Amino acid sequence: MKSQAFPSHRDHLLVLNPDDEFFASLTDFAKRNRIEGGSFSAIGAFQSATVAYWNRETKQYENIEVAEQVEVVALNGSIARSGDGVKIHSHAVLGLRNGSTVGGHLVRGVVYPTVEIFVVDYGTRLTRRIDDKTGLFLLDI
Repeated sequence: MKSQAFPSHRDHLLVLNPDDEFFASLTDFAKRNRIEGGSFSAIGAFQSATVAYWNRETKQYENIEVAEQVEVVALNGSIARSGDGVKIHSHAVLGLRNGSTVGGHLVRGVVYPTVEIFVVDYGTRLTRRIDDKTGLFLLDI
């Protein structure tokens, strides 16, 4: 196990509008505000989304398309740097109309009617590097 303390942080609230794309919106916000290390949680709804399951055997993500209105029951993740860009890593649980849920690694989410994102900027850089064993970009602290 590894750990890191964050001596200062800033809190932000983003409210997304219909048809906003979750990753594009959050990535743009992080770039404009120079957030290089942080976390977020969100609630709201998507008109469509894609989550994925990471298959340990194939070392590939298997997409699960969700082509219907869903409640964003839980959405959490991190903001870090990877190479020369911002890397958003997020997992979500989405509520379907019948009360069941689908969840996994969030790949895409198109907002309707809104998503509220609570962002914590740690005031320090977090970096993701490729892990040789898994092929995934993991936090390197």
